Amino acid sequence: MDLLRLSLAPRSDMLPAMEQIAVGLKLCPDCAAQMPESAAFCPGCGRSMQIALSARQKPGALPENFFGAFAYVTFLPALLFLLLDPYKKNPFVRFHSIQCLLFWLVCVVIAAFVRVVFLGLLFIPIVGPLLAVLVAVVVALAAVFTWIVLLVKAFQGERFALPVIGHLSEQYSGVT
Repeated sequence: MDLLRLSLAPRSDMLPAMEQIAVGLKLCPDCAAQMPESAAFCPGCGRSMQIALSARQKPGALPENFFGAFAYVTFLPALLFLLLDPYKKNPFVRFHSIQCLLFWLVCVVIAAFVRVVFLGLLFIPIVGPLLAVLVAVVVALAAVFTWIVLLVKAFQGERFALPVIGHLSEQYSGVT
């Protein structure tokens, strides 16, 4: 029995040497999960941790992510943010304001194109009106979905850039 106890007892020379590394931890602002300072994404909820530092400035009474999201409500706040002094100096708000204006411009051009296609499809008997309505609904839903994504991403403090419009917005807003 003594032999068994001796073999089960941990021996300090048998344990592997473990170095203690001091790792700074931070908390996720959404789910409060702990992670290393160098983590790019939260292990609990998957939120990007690199955006948390960018949305801390306050160009007005509220944080900049609120003004970035408010720019997408219509094109009027975006125009005001580009003209008013505290907001036009903030790169985050300026980026989203310019992207909003370009998004509205692209939506107007696409709406005009869809209108022409709609009128052209009406000349096709039976199937034409159905295709015309289908094309109009799909394009409208895509525009609304993109608008909601832009609004939510700006409110989360992310500088989410659309493929072509986002690149132009970065150039004109001075963000590289």
